Amino acid sequence: MTVAEFSDPAPGAAAVPTFWVRDVPICGELALAPMAGYTDKPYRSLCRRLGAAFVVTELISADGLLHASERTRQMLAFGDDERPLAIQLFGRDAALLEAAALEVEAFAPDFIDLNLGCSVPKVTKTGAGAGLLYDPANVGRIMARLTQAVKVPVTAKIRLGPEREILNYLEVARALEDNGAALITVHGRTRHQRYNEPADWDAIAAVKQAVHIPVVGNGDVHVVADIARMKAHTGCDAVMIGRAAQGYPWFFAYRDRSDVSWEERREMMLEHLEMMVAHYGPRHGVIHFRKHVVRYLRGVPTPRGWQVHLLSLERADEVEAQLRDPQIGRSG
Repeated sequence: MTVAEFSDPAPGAAAVPTFWVRDVPICGELALAPMAGYTDKPYRSLCRRLGAAFVVTELISADGLLHASERTRQMLAFGDDERPLAIQLFGRDAALLEAAALEVEAFAPDFIDLNLGCSVPKVTKTGAGAGLLYDPANVGRIMARLTQAVKVPVTAKIRLGPEREILNYLEVARALEDNGAALITVHGRTRHQRYNEPADWDAIAAVKQAVHIPVVGNGDVHVVADIARMKAHTGCDAVMIGRAAQGYPWFFAYRDRSDVSWEERREMMLEHLEMMVAHYGPRHGVIHFRKHVVRYLRGVPTPRGWQVHLLSLERADEVEAQLRDPQIGRSG
């Protein structure tokens, strides 16, 4: 892919590539993190439009993909307005991951991302996600198998190690680079820390110094000012935004929550709801939207019991009527 063939950068993003994922140009410095239940097609599209330089799907089970799970197939859907986009896979078996990567490549993502960072017990207890970090040599073998099997770039998202006593992130990073990885995202915590302790930005900086491929930093970016702080501290090529972007796509436009009016927030919610209904259908679109609306409403004054009622509704027109209630968003 050449720069001329690449879609226009999102508003506020660089007009020329900031860096490359092998032959894929990345215009900008902010990426949307993969988050189960949140980074589906509608939300990725909104975040990309508001300035995300690239987006990543929810983590997708290699085993579920190969068994043709309807839910898994739905998670693979994406539009050209989301590019550049990575499809993220997780699993522990190299052969299954290779087969899944070949399946995924048929959907024409810009790159495929290997999940080595998920700390959720139901994933790690199978040896997948951050559970793979116990064996850097095996990580290298898996990456080699993937990069040899598919033509698109393969990237990886890691944590600092499987536990506090095993901080093997430099060994893992070198194994990934030596076996063809085109980019590494580093979440500055171990598997056991999950999100409970401060992210170690020094470790992200160490990875950046240790490898020659792009490095994306992830962890403890809560407000817009944190973006520049992380980049200055770590030297990373881009910053990945996760929980801070839940219900807040304006983060990618470098706007903090206090910068966005209730009216603007409400109109975005209504657009998002419409997109969810179009993607999931009338009933399931509303149900899936509930987790988003709770995040959108953080800090918004609402009458007692109103949110509970809102989350019980099953029709989009009823949700819209509630969001347009003039009592909502009024302070005092």
